[in-house]
Amino acid sequence: MGYRAINFSAGPSTLPEEVLKKAAAEMLDYEGTGESVMEMSHRSAEFQKIIDDAEQNLRDLMNIPDDYYVLFLQGGGTLQFSMVPINLLTNSKKADYLITGNWAKKAYEEAQKFGDIRALASSADKNFSYIPKFNKEDIREDVDYVYVCYNNTIYGTHCNEVPDVGDHLLVADMSSCILSEEIDVTKFGLIYAGAQKNVAPAGVTIVIVRKDLVGHAPENTPIYLDYATHAKKGSMYNTPPCYPIYMAGEVFKYLKRIGGVKEMHERDVRKAGKLYDYLDHSEMFTPTVAKEDRSLMNVTFVTGNPELDKKFIAGARERGMLNLAGHRTTGGMRASIYNAMPEEGVDALIAYMKEFEDENK
Repeated sequence: MGYRAINFSAGPSTLPEEVLKKAAAEMLDYEGTGESVMEMSHRSAEFQKIIDDAEQNLRDLMNIPDDYYVLFLQGGGTLQFSMVPINLLTNSKKADYLITGNWAKKAYEEAQKFGDIRALASSADKNFSYIPKFNKEDIREDVDYVYVCYNNTIYGTHCNEVPDVGDHLLVADMSSCILSEEIDVTKFGLIYAGAQKNVAPAGVTIVIVRKDLVGHAPENTPIYLDYATHAKKGSMYNTPPCYPIYMAGEVFKYLKRIGGVKEMHERDVRKAGKLYDYLDHSEMFTPTVAKEDRSLMNVTFVTGNPELDKKFIAGARERGMLNLAGHRTTGGMRASIYNAMPEEGVDALIAYMKEFEDENK
């Protein structure tokens, strides 16, 4: 196999090597069909099995009950900024949004086109370096749902407990942390995740939605934006993103082989723990997030000197460590250490940080 960099990209991100090798081996001939999954009819029995197995394996991994649909959609997390309010603002047409970062802000702004949307709490005052607190009493009584972005890729924050919204419906964008921790799906009315962080190449978005919430979209809803359209057709109303669904399915099989989400979470905690421990004791590098709100997936840090940050990122690239620059809105560094990042990758980063710190004191 050719050279493999250590890829800290925030998404599209690194995928498990054994999954990539299997996909490469099957590229021209999937299981004796003589064709690639890329070329396969989505109406074929072979593809039907691929999508059915992917759904079942995800249900097994996340313990998704039968009264939830699992949908494989297109349009990324961004289309869900619209689909969620269109489909769920069905009674009061009110929703409260927790503004925890850039993507939550975008979702909030989009939802305002469809109803009475209020910011429940925000951490914009400190550049989204913490998860804002609220009391369930702060939520308007008659909201159709409460919205949260569970892990904030840009800022490196994460909801380390399920927000207490009382009896209200909770909707979560879990694009950058799905399958990294065990969650109780029944505490959420709807969970969605763009696949390109922890699951698959870009192109498929997973929506897990309670069945009783589907089928209430307004009559003038464009047909593709109604969850019921996709639920009735088993995510194949039109040609689905076949190859990303196949890759997602292979990642689900891989996760089951290694011991499921529980085992994956233990690995993620170990990786992130090493990196945060180094940052907490470093004299040069400083983590940028409140300790209790740190993400296991996206670790953000700075030296305090933008020129030194640039030098560090350039040196990392020379050593085969890619995509360590922070988002343009934050600067500094960001190491995205999703499920597929091997522990050796984190060890290599820490070794380089120590070396850099010694040389640039």
